[in-house]
Amino acid sequence: MRIIVILALVSAFAVLGCSTAYAQQPVSAQGTAAVAAAAVRRAGASRTGEAPTIDGVLDERVWQEATPIDDFVQVEPTEGQPATEKTEVRLLYTSTAIYVGVTCFDSDPSKIVTTDSRRDSGLNGQDSFQMIFDTYHDRQNGFIFGTNAVGIQYDAQVRNEGETLRGGPPGGLGGGGGGAGGAGAGVNVNWDGSWDVKTRVTETGWTAEFAIPLRTLRYGPPPQVWGVNFSRAIERNREFVYWSPVSRIYTLTRLSSAGELRGLDVPAPRDFKLMPYAVSSANRNFASATETDYDGDADWGIDGKIGVTSSTTLDLTYHTDFAQVEVDEQQVNLTRFNLLFPEKRPFFLENRGLFAVGRPGEIDLFFSRRIGISAAGTLLPIQGGARLTGKAGGVNVGLLNMQTERVGEAPANNFTAARVNKDLRNRSSLGAIFVNREGTGTLAGDNNYNRTFGLDGRYGIGEAITVSGFAARTKTPGATGRQHAYSSGFEFRNRLYESNVSYAEVGEDFNPEVGFLERTDGYRQTGATVRRHVRTETLARLGIREWEPHATYESYWGFDGFQETASLHVDGRLDFENGYSITSTALNVQYEGLRKPFEVYPGVVVPAGSYRSPYFMSNSSTDRRRWISGSLNCNIGGFLSGHQTSCAPSVTIRQGGKLTSSFRWTRNDIDLPQGAFVTNLATARLTYNFSTLINASTLIQYNDRTRRWSTNLRLNWLRTAATGLYIVYNDTEAFSGLGPVSRAFIIKYSHMLDVLD
Repeated sequence: MRIIVILALVSAFAVLGCSTAYAQQPVSAQGTAAVAAAAVRRAGASRTGEAPTIDGVLDERVWQEATPIDDFVQVEPTEGQPATEKTEVRLLYTSTAIYVGVTCFDSDPSKIVTTDSRRDSGLNGQDSFQMIFDTYHDRQNGFIFGTNAVGIQYDAQVRNEGETLRGGPPGGLGGGGGGAGGAGAGVNVNWDGSWDVKTRVTETGWTAEFAIPLRTLRYGPPPQVWGVNFSRAIERNREFVYWSPVSRIYTLTRLSSAGELRGLDVPAPRDFKLMPYAVSSANRNFASATETDYDGDADWGIDGKIGVTSSTTLDLTYHTDFAQVEVDEQQVNLTRFNLLFPEKRPFFLENRGLFAVGRPGEIDLFFSRRIGISAAGTLLPIQGGARLTGKAGGVNVGLLNMQTERVGEAPANNFTAARVNKDLRNRSSLGAIFVNREGTGTLAGDNNYNRTFGLDGRYGIGEAITVSGFAARTKTPGATGRQHAYSSGFEFRNRLYESNVSYAEVGEDFNPEVGFLERTDGYRQTGATVRRHVRTETLARLGIREWEPHATYESYWGFDGFQETASLHVDGRLDFENGYSITSTALNVQYEGLRKPFEVYPGVVVPAGSYRSPYFMSNSSTDRRRWISGSLNCNIGGFLSGHQTSCAPSVTIRQGGKLTSSFRWTRNDIDLPQGAFVTNLATARLTYNFSTLINASTLIQYNDRTRRWSTNLRLNWLRTAATGLYIVYNDTEAFSGLGPVSRAFIIKYSHMLDVLD
């Protein structure tokens, strides 16, 4: 209760103490009008019978005759002001593709910032152009396509305007990694569509030509009206501009603020693609006394994509293989709770946001990583499967079925996930999900199954308020306790304030085996956050763009009233004009209630009891636009019954868009009355991009908990939509000269055949 009072006082201070500062916040009258304007911007696309050549040069007659879309407006640094550099967008279409021509004028092209040239690398921190198409005009879902000055391909799928159930800010837009956790966030950056883009840097700026086949998109019957918006980053000014104005607290995914694309009359696309693959591997487990040589293997498989209608797609897979997937980054777990390792396998990434129900990273009713991967991380063979996704009768539908093979004494399993979701007005929706795992074959038995049933919804009130929640139940043979879970959340967001309140309850026998639970014991949870965005002339004179004072409180307790966890976080982030960012020394108070002794480290057991641990946290980062940048995260203070000094420095070195290397070291120095210990986890990455489609990468990790080095080497020669040549070498070595633990060498080639082209 004392912590709640502290939070209330801090929140009141943050709200009231900053009122004067906000009254002085410099916002132009034009900016206020732009954000508040009710008029919807409209763009037109011109039909052409002559498709332009995609070479990055807009010199064809059809481009010159198309009406340019311009008049971009700043969201950063001064919301509502005209862009400092002109941008022109032209749209063409044929019966098979959408063509987008972009001219990004620049008064000094020598200062264009490029930090990476890999496909799907993050666009943050560099000059870039992005667009979003809301092809059903439901103002919630869409497709993002983007590029930078060297012509990378960046694409993503957007659901629910990029927001998660708990109402957090959209993640991953341009970041290259958002949406990776859990069952899928609102922005799925791992989706890879089949499309093309070429760019050219000129004396007046840079240009880009996009060709997006209609088969890559899903849309309704003609005549069509799509939602559309365009954004551009001018990085040397840390300037971000939109065609249709969006409040700075949101991103391009805010489709309710998008404009309209009219004049389209495109037929339903016919889509039938086959993606066969062949793979060869050599593996050896040096820890096995029976394996004295490398085990060679070869296999093949095939994936298929069939456009059932203009708005639904059937994906098929046989002998599914994921040899090209990068290994997981190791983590050190000093908590009592499960760690989340993200899904990286291509077949499960497309449209995964449709199946996302829960609280990402904490409760996921469906988590595809449970299919074909054991709890220990071992790959289990997948015989095949199918997925039908799209929109039917105005309802989003998804149906997935996968079959795994028997491994040893473990039976084969069949997995099913069925999802329906209806988009309603003003960011609202209502949906249901069913997930089933059923043992198959002679080893399965009669009661080898697990089922999950769930309902979810969100309701938007005006532009600032969102109420969301879900309710679920599982059915597991032999379970007699509570098998339910539900969650609710209330969020308020505008350009000045952010706040949210949440409540969740999970029964002790709630068991989504094809999902993810961070905490496996039953609990109740409540949480609250308040945040202010402060921009004043005084801060600007100090070189500070924005100050974000905020406070967060979260508590978990059992059904018997025993408090298991509580945390208070009070902070104030500083965003400097020069690109530096500092989370000022934050106060954290962590409370842990242990019902039973907890072995936090081998041989170090913390007795049952209650522990309150105040500590200070500091996060800071330098300007990532530079050739060298760094960050430092530190926690210093209490930890359970003792003390912690935990630091994680990292350094990133870039050479244009060709070479990227990063080094991160996480060190935990823990001193408890029950014993002292140190953990070290080192990670090094090196990527060299020969072109936007060919790159070589290295991931080296060392974990002193396991006393092992691991190396992952990959050469990717991509063609389209994640197909191409992959060469992978994995090696795990024991420390102190004890020799190798395991090695694997894999070559895989996949090819896309467009049957109807």
